[in-house]
Amino acid sequence: MTVSTTLGAMNGFTFHGGRLAGAELAWPQAPRPWIDLSTGVNPDPYPAPPARCAARARLPFPEEIAALEAAAGAAFGVDDPQRVVALPGAEAGLRLLPHLLGAKTAFAPGPTYASHGEAWTEAGARLVEREEEAEAVVLVDPNNPDGRMWERADLLDIADRLGGRGWLIVDESFADMWDRPSVAAAGHERILALRSFGKFYGLAGLRLGFALAPPQMAQRLRRAIGEWPVGADAIAAGLAAYPDVEWRRRARARLCARADALDLLLTRSGLRVIGGTPLFRLAEAEDAGERFGRLAAAGVLTRPFELRPRWLRFGLPRERELERLRAAL
Repeated sequence: MTVSTTLGAMNGFTFHGGRLAGAELAWPQAPRPWIDLSTGVNPDPYPAPPARCAARARLPFPEEIAALEAAAGAAFGVDDPQRVVALPGAEAGLRLLPHLLGAKTAFAPGPTYASHGEAWTEAGARLVEREEEAEAVVLVDPNNPDGRMWERADLLDIADRLGGRGWLIVDESFADMWDRPSVAAAGHERILALRSFGKFYGLAGLRLGFALAPPQMAQRLRRAIGEWPVGADAIAAGLAAYPDVEWRRRARARLCARADALDLLLTRSGLRVIGGTPLFRLAEAEDAGERFGRLAAAGVLTRPFELRPRWLRFGLPRERELERLRAAL
């Protein structure tokens, strides 16, 4: 591929990661299997038990979903399980909230996860440039893609400033990497938080997430999402994983070590690491677009950014993928 062809192909991969089928079409000669570093998912997933066959053959019991929400809430520092709403992935909550809240203006400062702005505009809201103009403020903590983290006091101050006019939505999809409670644990009546199961636990295909909300809003969310928001396998995985404090401790240490090793690899290849979390690293280079194309031609998919053409985001490779990544870089 020429540079211009690479830049054209790159545009199909700038909104979301995980688009391996598209990469295979764009680079049909790339070696297989592909190494997908375009997402921020733990490469060493939690050893979740499968649901019993009997559980798969029936609808989930309300008591099972309630137990899942209680287990998740305990892990997030939210004592009241009535504030915890199970979802088929955090993305479902992200898309649903703009319609439920009905805010006419939203502030989602970037660069950040682009789906937030898209969800609000699709719900009819206008994106504004200043917090003071917004009825809904959307923040990602830690931020994707640069890893910026918000101070708890600053988030509570924003919610206080919004007062009765609006809501603060905090996307905590990558927050499981740190042993700290959700901002929703403060019980502020104008704060909503979203949590993802699949990223830290490495089980993105299960589609499990949570909204953490004041009780009345949690009730509205439950009615909107329906009686059976998640399936038997997601329930079984969540009930096993959230109480497993020791696995979380080991996973955090392992992911931090992997991130350090990836930083060293990226730096030695001429990239500058400028941010990220232990689940993904954000790197910068003048020739990031060309590097994206060269890596793709070698069967390594990374995440480029349309509005930040010098940026590339790298998820963590598996141990067995490190040598191939080193050669591709």
